[in-house]
Amino acid sequence: MKLRLPRRPRDRLLAGAAALAVLAGAGSWTAAASGDEPAVRREDRFVQVPGLDAAGPGAPGAGIDTSFFTSGDPSAKRPAVLLGHGFGGSKDDVRDQAERLARDGYAVMTWSARGFGRSGGKIGLNDPEHEVKDVSALVDALARRPEVRLDADGDPRVGVAGASYGGAVALLAAGYDRRVDAIAPQITYWNLADSLFPQGVFKKLWAGIFFTTGAAGGLQQAQPLAGAGAPGAAGPAGPAGAPGCGRFEPQLCAMYERVAVAGKPDAEARQLLERRSPSAVADRIKVPALIVQGQEDSLFPLDQADAMAKAIAANGAPVAVDWAAGGHDGGMREAARVEARVAAWFDRYLKDDASADTGPAFRVSRSGGFDSTDGRLTLRGASGERYPGLASAPRAFALSGREQTFANPAGGAPPALSALPGVGGQLAALGTGLSLDFPGQNALFESEPLSEAVRVTGTPTVTLKVRSTAADGSAVLFGKVYDVGPDGRQQVLPSQLVAPVRVEDAGQGRSVELRLPAIDHAVQAGHRLRLVVAATDLGYASPAAPASYTVSAEGPLRVPVADGVETAAAGLPAWTWWMPLGALALAAGLLGIRRTGGGRAGARVREAQPEPALADVPLDITGLTKRYAKAQDRYAVRDLSFRVEKGQVLGLLGPNGAGKTTTLRMLMGLIAPDAGEIRVFGHPIRPGSPVLSRVGAFVEGAGFLPHLTGRTNLELYWQATGRPVEDAHMAEALEIAGLGDALERAVRTYSQGMRQRLAIAQAMLGMPDLLILDEPTNGLDPPQIREMRDVMIRYAAGGRTVIVSSHLLSEVEQSCTHLVVMDRGRLVRAGEVAEITGGGDTLLVTLAEPVDDVTVGKVAALEGVASAVRCDEGLLVRLDGAPPAALIGELVRLELPVAAVGPHRRLEDAFLTLIGGTA
Repeated sequence: MKLRLPRRPRDRLLAGAAALAVLAGAGSWTAAASGDEPAVRREDRFVQVPGLDAAGPGAPGAGIDTSFFTSGDPSAKRPAVLLGHGFGGSKDDVRDQAERLARDGYAVMTWSARGFGRSGGKIGLNDPEHEVKDVSALVDALARRPEVRLDADGDPRVGVAGASYGGAVALLAAGYDRRVDAIAPQITYWNLADSLFPQGVFKKLWAGIFFTTGAAGGLQQAQPLAGAGAPGAAGPAGPAGAPGCGRFEPQLCAMYERVAVAGKPDAEARQLLERRSPSAVADRIKVPALIVQGQEDSLFPLDQADAMAKAIAANGAPVAVDWAAGGHDGGMREAARVEARVAAWFDRYLKDDASADTGPAFRVSRSGGFDSTDGRLTLRGASGERYPGLASAPRAFALSGREQTFANPAGGAPPALSALPGVGGQLAALGTGLSLDFPGQNALFESEPLSEAVRVTGTPTVTLKVRSTAADGSAVLFGKVYDVGPDGRQQVLPSQLVAPVRVEDAGQGRSVELRLPAIDHAVQAGHRLRLVVAATDLGYASPAAPASYTVSAEGPLRVPVADGVETAAAGLPAWTWWMPLGALALAAGLLGIRRTGGGRAGARVREAQPEPALADVPLDITGLTKRYAKAQDRYAVRDLSFRVEKGQVLGLLGPNGAGKTTTLRMLMGLIAPDAGEIRVFGHPIRPGSPVLSRVGAFVEGAGFLPHLTGRTNLELYWQATGRPVEDAHMAEALEIAGLGDALERAVRTYSQGMRQRLAIAQAMLGMPDLLILDEPTNGLDPPQIREMRDVMIRYAAGGRTVIVSSHLLSEVEQSCTHLVVMDRGRLVRAGEVAEITGGGDTLLVTLAEPVDDVTVGKVAALEGVASAVRCDEGLLVRLDGAPPAALIGELVRLELPVAAVGPHRRLEDAFLTLIGGTA
C-alpha cells in the first residue's frame, strides 16, 4: 500500500522519523526475457521499517520483502508503480504484471504485505499505523532509486495498483501519503465494516474465510482472495499471538471471535474496521482513480465502488468506473483487459501522455451470448460518458402479493442458499446459478410480465412493512430479485447476490427501505421480476432464537435503468464490414477529402485506386508485413507475396505461429498491415471496401444468437446485409450445411460440428467469388469431412476460388490444387500441390535401417543439399543445386544403408521438409 507523506519539510521530517525505511542486506539482481521481448531486470531486497516485528518468517529482521523491476535503458528516469497483492498471497502473485509494466517503461516495486510471504510482522488489515506506513517506506525507497523520476526531492512520480487487499491499500496510500499521483484499485472495499457487516448483519462465511486464512498454520496454505494470481506463497507463522490467532494482530482476533459468537456486530467492531478503511480518509483522496469492481462479488459488491467513486469525484479528481466480469465469486475473467486499462491510466497520469486512451467514464461488461464454435461465453462492453451511479432513472413495477408471515427457524437452520463465496458468480455467469428458498421461511412478491425488455443497472429498491415476534423486536431479512421466465418455473438470481438488512424495533411494525444488490442484468420481455424476502441465508448469520416475521410490500419495486449506457454492437464476420451504408458513405467522404491532398497523401490515394490488370485475379498479396504490438523487430507476417487465380483451391499451411490467421485477418480488413498491399479483384483492401462483398469468410469462428434456430440465424444475418433475398442462394447454403431437422432447433443445442457447418453455410451465403475458410473441418466427423472436401472442389470448379487454412494435411492434399507454405511469418514455398509433393527438388531416401543424428547432419551438410529430415521410411532430402545422381554417390560414400531413392509423394513429408529447412 502507498502512503503520501506531507509535503511540508517539518511534517515530512516527523513522518520520516516514524517510518524511515532503510534498505537492508545485499539485494539480488536477476534479468529475464520471454522470447524476443525486452529483458526485465529484477532486484530482490528487504526494506526494514522501524517498529516492524522482526521475528517474521524470513531471516531475523527481515522487514518487508520487495522486488524491483525495470527494463530498457538503465540510465533513463521513469515513473514508478507500486503493485499490491491479494489477501493470503504475496509479491509473487503480481510478478507477471510487474514485468509487463516494466517493459512499458515503468519502475515497478512489488512487496509482500506484513504477515504474508517472507515479510515480517502481523496482519493488521491495512492498519494506517502499520501496513500503510509500510507503503510510505516503500515510496521513500523509490525516491532514492536512480531509475525513478522525481517530482521533487524525496517525491517520486508514483502510482499504486492492486486487487482486493492490495486495492484497499492503494486507496489508503493516496489518502495518507500525498506523494501518490494516481491509483487503480480493483475489486476492493471502501468501508470494511460495511462489507463484513452490511446493514448490521454479520457476513459470517466471508469473515470466516478471512480470519481462518490468516490464523491457520501461519498462512502456509493460504489462497489469495483477489483472484489475481496463484496461491500465495506464505511462509511459516510469526510469533504466537492470541490462541488460534496465527499472524493476525490480537485485537483483530478478539473482535472476530466476539462477533462470531454473538452472531452480530457491535459498535466497537465497526469502529475498529472503519478506522482501517479508505472511507476514513475519504476527503483526502484527491488523485486520478480508475476503479474496477467485479459484478460477481458477494464480498465487496458494486456499492463499495459506488461509494469510493462518489467520494473521490467530490474531491475534484478524475474518476473512471469499470464493472468487470467476475470478482471474488467469479474469478477475474477479464484480467488482461483490466490490466491493459490500468497501464493506459498510468500512461495518462504518470507519464503525462495526453494521447493515452483511458477509456470511458463508465464501462460495464455484459454477456454477448455463447460463441457458436466453442460454446464459450462471450463478453461485450457497454459504456457511458458519465458514471450513472446506482439509482439512475428508476422505473417502477407494481408487485402482487398479500401480507405474508414466515418463520425464522431455531438456530437459523436450514438456511436459504444464494450467495456462495468464491463460487456463486461463476455459475451465475453461465446463466445457471444455484439458489434455494425453503418453504415457510420467506415471502414472495411478483410483477406482471414485462411488456418490453428492461436492462437493470444499479440497485433496485422497495419499501417493506415489517413486523417481528422476536423478543427484542428485531428482524434479520434477506432480499433478492429473481428474473423469472414466462413459464414461471425457470428463475435466475443475477450474480447470485442477496441483500441483508437488520430491522430494529419492529415489534409493532416498521417501514424500511430494502436496498437490493447492485447488478447489471437484462430482463427479457415476457419475464417477471420476483422479489423474495427470506429469514435466512447461508452466507450470513441469522438470529438463533426462533421468531416469525410478517412482511408486506408498501410500494412498487423501483428498478434503475441507465439509459446513457450503450452496449457496443456485436462483432460481425469481417467480410460483412462493407455492408453498413453509413460506413460506405463515410469511406467515400474520406476518399474525397484525401483526393484533394497532395504529396504523400496524394500518393496514397493513387495507390488505393483499382488495378485494371488484376481485375480477374481473386487475390494478389505483395510485400505484406505486420509487426507485433509494441515491437519494432518482431513480425507476425514479413514481406509476404503470393497470388491466387480463379478456379484454384489454395491451401494455406504453416505451423502454429506461422502468421496464417494474421494474414487472413488482414485480408478481411480486421487489422491493417504495417507495409505491403492486399488486392482482391484489383481493389485494395481497406476496412469497408465494397469489394469485400465478393468475399465470404469463416475465420476464427462465427457468432450466432444461441436462442434462435439455425435457419433464423442465417435469415437474420442476410437481412442485415440489406441485399435482396434472392441473392442469398439460401437453398444451396443449407444443402451444404446438411443439418436436416436440426436447422429448426435452437443453436444452443448444437454440437461443435453442427455449429461449424452452420458457420460455413453462413460464409457461403450469396455464393461469393472468393471463399476463405479457416479450419473448416474442425469438429466434423469423417463423412462430413469428405463432404466438405467435395463442396470445396465443386465450388472452385464453377470458376470461383477457395482459400483454406488447415492442419489436416491429408485433406489439404486431396482437396487443394495449390499451396502456400508459411513459417515464422515468411513465405517458404508456393506452387501446385503436385509440384510440391512431387518433390522436384526433394527426394525420399529409403533406408534399410535407421541412422543416427550425426549421420543426418552429415547429409544435410553436403554441398548442394538444403536440408535433410528424418521420416518413417528414411530421409527426406531437399536439394539445392546437386543432381540426384550426385546425391546417391555421396550417400554411398557416407555408407548409408540406402534401399531406394526417389521423389517423395506425401504432403506431410514435403511440409516437414520445408519447415525443417527454414532458418
